[in-house]
Amino acid sequence: MEKRCCHSDQQGWQTRFLPFLLWWPRVTARTFRADLLAGLTGAVVALPQGVAFATIAGMPPEYGLYAGMVPAIVAALFGSSWLLVSGPTTAASIVLFSSLSIHAAPGSAEYVQLALTLTMMVGLIQFVMGLARFGVLVNFISHSVVVGFTAGAAILIASSQFKHFLGLILPRTRHFHETTYAVISHWDEINLYVAAVGLITLISGLLVRRFRPKFPYMIVSMLIGSLTALLLSRLLGPEVTQIASVGALPATLPPLSAPHFTLQNIRMLAPAALATTLFALTEAVSIARSLADRSGQNLDGNQEFIGQGLSNIVGSFFSGYVATGSFNRSGLNYQAGAKTPLAAVFAGVLLIVLVLLIAPLAAYLPNAAMAGILFLVAWGLIDFRHIGKILRTSRMETVIMGTTFLATLFLELEFAILLGVMLSLVIYLNRTSHPRILARVPDPRLPDRPFTSDAALPECPQLKIVRIDGSLYFGAISHVQEKLREMQCENPGQKHLLVVASGMNFIDMAGAEFLVHLAKEREAAGGRLYLYGIKEGICTHFRLTGYLLDIGTDFLYESKAEAISGIFAKLDRRICAGCSKRIFLECRSLPTVA
Repeated sequence: MEKRCCHSDQQGWQTRFLPFLLWWPRVTARTFRADLLAGLTGAVVALPQGVAFATIAGMPPEYGLYAGMVPAIVAALFGSSWLLVSGPTTAASIVLFSSLSIHAAPGSAEYVQLALTLTMMVGLIQFVMGLARFGVLVNFISHSVVVGFTAGAAILIASSQFKHFLGLILPRTRHFHETTYAVISHWDEINLYVAAVGLITLISGLLVRRFRPKFPYMIVSMLIGSLTALLLSRLLGPEVTQIASVGALPATLPPLSAPHFTLQNIRMLAPAALATTLFALTEAVSIARSLADRSGQNLDGNQEFIGQGLSNIVGSFFSGYVATGSFNRSGLNYQAGAKTPLAAVFAGVLLIVLVLLIAPLAAYLPNAAMAGILFLVAWGLIDFRHIGKILRTSRMETVIMGTTFLATLFLELEFAILLGVMLSLVIYLNRTSHPRILARVPDPRLPDRPFTSDAALPECPQLKIVRIDGSLYFGAISHVQEKLREMQCENPGQKHLLVVASGMNFIDMAGAEFLVHLAKEREAAGGRLYLYGIKEGICTHFRLTGYLLDIGTDFLYESKAEAISGIFAKLDRRICAGCSKRIFLECRSLPTVA
């Protein structure tokens, strides 16, 4: 037995610090092939995306590729999600640019050094948060927030590709409405040849996925789009078609680098590091949660924090700037059929290989073909089934989902997630601050007269019986107090109050003080407060704080029969003598009213 326990402890330690041991047994020949194919697809897509993200971040183009190599591998091995792919993202790049451009010229050596230092600081904060088990924050991201955020991000992904899909030259935009307006205002400038390449790529992807689901439809459609662009350019001439391509990329490995920590840098970058950390974790956890819901995986938020932290710590030594969960690459990974984190590992490794071997061939990859692929990815991210369920079943959840969706489209991405989380908390607090309070009466139609809420049955003129379902904490006291006051105004003669407490799971200090105050109030009016069915844990809490003694241990009952019998002995017999309702079994012992 002792050996087995030691083995279990050792296994727990190993899986905590080497989390890939948990999913490694799931790897089979079939999943290996699927992950390899998904990794290859992700690596191909990461080539042009990395360059674009680096440009947005104000970094040299090759740094976008470096950020998608080593960080993706580390995050996959030490994170919790099976499908999340880390790397540079549009939002993280924008945050980086806005944080550092005020301190150094974008693209300069000083700017790159600050970016690497910021990345290291972000990684350290993420890692410490994971060790401190702050991963519980993932529980505050409700499913409705995830569905709304995912749908909004999918539309953002698609809208950001319209200019490449249609061959438009548009100014850089940050929000959905700005992008939409720019596309509409330049509608007459659409390049039909570019649009044809994008449309053929999109249609071929749909057809391959529909009729040959085992084929790598993204790679096939990408090749078809590239061949279409090449054919059009050969037939009509590149000066006529003007089909833009990704362009040749530098064939280099990520050079070794080191953050530059000085007291001045730490003081200067600390606010940006905190803001970037909160945003990057929220984005990564939101994406991981969305993919976990689809794949049926149990997500460990603490381990995901650790994985993200290590990816940025290690990445900062391999010329990678801030990496986080990528919607584009993670969605592509899921759509391409990835089964385990090996897909993300393959994506990082194959990206290195592609950069070394075929990066110059990216000159033949049309931007329009990439846009068509990302349209497919965006469509697959919208969870129509769960959207329909939420719309049909819950108005409050619909509000949360809709608000998050609209905020994702029209506000900053990180603020959209936080807004959805905050709205979920507000609605939850509003719900818990209004516990259900039911008037209860014995049911004379059944032998043991169980309590019921049938309003047609008579109540005792001296005793009010209520059941409180919910927690009695500081936020709920006002509502409970108001409801009890309304009930007393309706029947002023009911000076005694029996609270059925079996539905209360938690009572804080403010709730305990409220019960003591209520007991004194009832006693001053000539009655008493009685509690029946308090759960053991709550009762222990009362004993520890002394509130139970203030209420009076003689007025707490464990059974209904004991409660009614004890309370009946304290009722005013003169009022009982004039009552003909016979509410309780004990009333039978009273003389019959003439």
